[in-house]
Amino acid sequence: MIDNKKKWVMAPLALSISLALSGCIDEDDDDVEEAAFTLQLLHVADIDGSTSDALAYAGTFASNVSALTSEYPNNTLFLSSGDNLIPGSLYAAAEDDSMSDIESIGIPGGGRAHIAMLNEMGLQASAVGNHDLDEGTAAFAEFIATESGGETSDYVGTQFPYLSVNLDFSADTNTANYVVDDGQVASTIPNSLAGTTIIEVDGETIGIIGATTPTEEDITSTEDITVTPESDDTAELAAIIQEKVDELTAQGINKIILLAHMQQISVEEELATLLTDVDIIVAGGSNTLLANDGDDLLDGDEAADSYPVYKTNPDGYQVPVVNVDGDYKYLGRLVVGFDEQGNLLTSTIDDDISGPYASDIDLGGTVNTAVNSIVSAVEDLLLAAEGNVQGHTDVYINGTRGYVRTEEVNLGDLTADANLWYARLYDDSVQISLKNGGGIRADIGYYAYPAGSTSADDLAYFPPAAYEAAGKEEGDISQYDIQTALAFNNDLTTLTVTASELKGLLEHGVSQMDEADGRFPQVAGICFEYDSSLTSSEDGDGERVTSITLDANRDGDCSDDGDTVIFADGSLVDASYTLVSLTYLVGGGDSYTFPSTDQVDLGAEDEISLMDAVDPGLSSFADTGSEQDALAEYLRVTYPNADSPYDIADDIDGGDADMRIIKTND
Repeated sequence: MIDNKKKWVMAPLALSISLALSGCIDEDDDDVEEAAFTLQLLHVADIDGSTSDALAYAGTFASNVSALTSEYPNNTLFLSSGDNLIPGSLYAAAEDDSMSDIESIGIPGGGRAHIAMLNEMGLQASAVGNHDLDEGTAAFAEFIATESGGETSDYVGTQFPYLSVNLDFSADTNTANYVVDDGQVASTIPNSLAGTTIIEVDGETIGIIGATTPTEEDITSTEDITVTPESDDTAELAAIIQEKVDELTAQGINKIILLAHMQQISVEEELATLLTDVDIIVAGGSNTLLANDGDDLLDGDEAADSYPVYKTNPDGYQVPVVNVDGDYKYLGRLVVGFDEQGNLLTSTIDDDISGPYASDIDLGGTVNTAVNSIVSAVEDLLLAAEGNVQGHTDVYINGTRGYVRTEEVNLGDLTADANLWYARLYDDSVQISLKNGGGIRADIGYYAYPAGSTSADDLAYFPPAAYEAAGKEEGDISQYDIQTALAFNNDLTTLTVTASELKGLLEHGVSQMDEADGRFPQVAGICFEYDSSLTSSEDGDGERVTSITLDANRDGDCSDDGDTVIFADGSLVDASYTLVSLTYLVGGGDSYTFPSTDQVDLGAEDEISLMDAVDPGLSSFADTGSEQDALAEYLRVTYPNADSPYDIADDIDGGDADMRIIKTND
C-alpha cells in the first residue's frame, strides 16, 4: 500500500479496469461511458538535479517510481518533458575518473550520472528541453550516444529517445547521426532523436510527441540545430505539432500525449486549446507545481494551480495539462480512463489518486540500488566541493528564479560586483557590469518554515546550512554553492559601449518583464529606473528605461557626489563606457545585441596570461577569466569568513529597498 497523504486511496489495476471506471467525454456531457482502458502516466520535468537537495531526493524518487508502477504493472508510462540535466557540480561530477567504477555509467562524461539514473528508473521517452543543450550539441550527442571502453566498461547512453517535432537536428554534424524516423516504437530506438514515438501499453498503442520552446536559440546552445517556428507565435507551433498528430491518427492511433517543454505553462495551456486529438499535455521548463487540496507538499511549497489544469480543445473536449516542480522533488501521476474510441474520460481522474507525489515521503517501493550507488558516488565527490570554503555570509543570498528574472536581488548585485572587481584587475578603466538574471541558477542559502508554523507569513530565510561531514559551517559559501548558483560558468568579456548602446541593452533587458524572461539585467557600476507600463522593445529602442546613472564609487548607491547622470528626461550624454559582461550574452544569448568593437574575452587563451598576472590566485577550482572564479576570488578578498561576512539582506528577507534597479510604476 502507498502510505502518502490522500494517496492511501488505492486503485489496484484489476479494480480500475474490471469494475469499469466511468466518465464522460466532456465535463458538460451527461452521458456516462465505461473506461475500456486505464492508463497510469508517471511524469517528470526539469529533473536536472542542480542542487544538493535534488541529489538527496533522487533515491526516494526512484523507489516511488517503482511503488506507483507496481500498482499498474502493465498500464504505466514513465515520461519526461525535458531538462533532464544542467551544467553544474552534479553534471561535472560524472566526468570524474571514479565514475568508471559505477556500472551504469561505465565511462566518465558530463551529465552521464543524470542519464544513468533515468535509465535505471526506466524512463521511456523525453522531450528536448533547453538545459539538455546547455553544453552545446557535441556534449548533447555524447550523453545520448553509446561509448565502448573495451572489455572493462561501457556507457550505454540514453536508453530512451529524445523527442522534438520543431527541432531539426539533421544539419548539425554532432546530432545528425542520431536522427531516426518518426513513429517508431520507443524501446527499439534508444540513443536517438525523433519527433514522435509510439509505446504499447497493455495492448493499446500510445503516440508520444515532443515539442520544444521556439525560444530555444535564445536560451541555450543550439548551434546548427534549426528551431521552428522562427517566431514565438503559439499558433504556428501548434500547426507544426498538429501535422505530426495527424500522422499518428492516420495510423489508427487514438491516444496521444504531448511532451511540451515551453518554459511557461501558459504556452502549454494555449496549445491545448489549439490542438485536436491530443489527449494529455505534460508541461516542462516552468517548474510549475500543480496540486489539489490534501496533497502533501514539501515545506514552503504552494500549488500554482489545480492538478490537472483542464483546457478545451477546438472540438470541445477537455484536455488535462499536467506539471510538477523539478529537481526530483515530485513525481507526477495521472491515472485516467479512455473509452473504446480512445476518448479521454475526465471524470475518471480522481484527485485522491492523481497528483504530485513529494519525494520526502517513501511510498514503499523497491529500493533502486543502481540509482543509490550513483547518488553515493556523486555525494562523495561533492564532499570535497562543499568543504572548499570560499567566503561567508550572514544572510540568505537570493538566487530564486522568480526574483532574479524580475528584479534586483542581492545575489545579482554580489556576482555583478564580483565581475566588475575582477575585470578591473585586468583593466581598471572598466566601469560597468551587466549580466542576465537567467544565468543565476540557485540561491546561496535556504528557506523553511519553523517547527509548528501554521502561517505562510512565518517563512524564514537562512544563510547556507552547515555540512558537517565536509567541515562546512553555517554561513560558509563553498565551491559547491558557487558552482550551483553560477552553473553555466561563462567567461567574462570586456567591451566599449556608447551611452545609446547601453540604454538599448537595458531596454532589451526589461522588455519581457511579464514573462520572467532570463534576459532581465543584474548590474554593478550603474543604477537605472524603468517603467514597465511604457512601450517595450527587444531591439533596444523602447521607452521603459527612464534614467541611468553611473555609480562612480561602485558602491551600489548612485546618489553620491561624483555619480554621473547618463540618461534622464529623454537626454543621453555623448560618452562611451567600458563594460564587462558574459560571453554568452555578448554572443547573442537571450537575444542581446552587443556592439562588436574592442571585445576582450578574459577567459580566452591569448588573454589568460595577462589575467593570471593580476588574478589574486586565492581560488583555483574554476578557470581563470570565468564568472565562478571572479566570485570566488572576490569573496576570498572581500567576505572571507565570519569576521568579515557578506551581510546585505535581500528584499525578500527584510533588506532595504532595491537601489540599483528601480521600477517606478509599482
